[in-house]
Amino acid sequence: MKALVLGGSVFVGKRLVRALAAGGHDVTVLNRGRTPAVWPGGVRHVPADRTDPASMRVALAGTSWDAVYDVSGFVMAAGGSDIESLLELLEGRVGHYVYVSSIMAYDQSLVGVVPWTEDLPSNPDGPQSYGGFKAMVEAALLRRHAAQGFPATIVRPAAIYGPDNNIYDMEAAMFLRLRQHRPVLLPHGGLVSGSYGHVDDLCEWMVAVTGRKEALGEVINLTTDGVTSRRYVEVLSSVVGASPVLVELPDTEIVPGVFGHLFGWRHHAVLGIEKARSLGYAPRFDLRSGHADAYEWFLNQGYGDLDRPLNDPVWHSTWDFEAEARVAAALATLSVMA
Repeated sequence: MKALVLGGSVFVGKRLVRALAAGGHDVTVLNRGRTPAVWPGGVRHVPADRTDPASMRVALAGTSWDAVYDVSGFVMAAGGSDIESLLELLEGRVGHYVYVSSIMAYDQSLVGVVPWTEDLPSNPDGPQSYGGFKAMVEAALLRRHAAQGFPATIVRPAAIYGPDNNIYDMEAAMFLRLRQHRPVLLPHGGLVSGSYGHVDDLCEWMVAVTGRKEALGEVINLTTDGVTSRRYVEVLSSVVGASPVLVELPDTEIVPGVFGHLFGWRHHAVLGIEKARSLGYAPRFDLRSGHADAYEWFLNQGYGDLDRPLNDPVWHSTWDFEAEARVAAALATLSVMA
């Protein structure tokens, strides 16, 4: 298969390139080339900026692809790029266009409805927000499929974790809290529920579904386990081999921004994956085995004894253990006074 990956330098894109190369496919990566990346041997790189239609025309001139995987199409990296211009360039020259969307493409007012299925309303917030931009691109793809048969499939993952994760306030921060016996702040009684999926399950299934006619024109949720935040901490504790220092935040005392972003009410959503299962989705990892894999990678990077927060230049997602400790101490003082 001749495959083009739009993005390909970090996390999902990087793991997707690896999965394609491992399958013996002919892989080309198209991106700006600003993020250093090491790809498997034989992977080609075409520099282009998708916010610059002229550079994209030059990069894609005279090309055709069995599959195009769009893992860079979001507002922060794509700069609000014109999806219609890109699709015009690929019209009639791509066998299957797989777009990596997000759970945030759902209307976020549905928080608390369980499960979220693909027929529910999309995010109406507009292209300047992450979820609104994802929803806008989805709508463009679905319109073009309905009108012209453009061979698009939209994949909606939830919380993606695993090796190379560059969203650092997810499992990396939790591994450190547990290893260093720091407080784990648990808002809303630990009952915020979310869906978690390993990055390699996502990437391997996207490769496997490529070329399947029944996937064309479809929006497909893709994740694995739906669990509460309390269960998430319990599972990662068993992976690390440390007992968590749980600090429950009373709803009247919740301080926003001092706990993992997936524990907030805005992430209280579980994806239904029956459509994916009907298309053969059978993930290799459950929550524990997936995080054991992520923890092995984490330790191999030398992150086990980090004494400073990590920060990604795109997501700016990190942690502040000192702020968390101050909140925990304040709650302990209030408890003693009571």
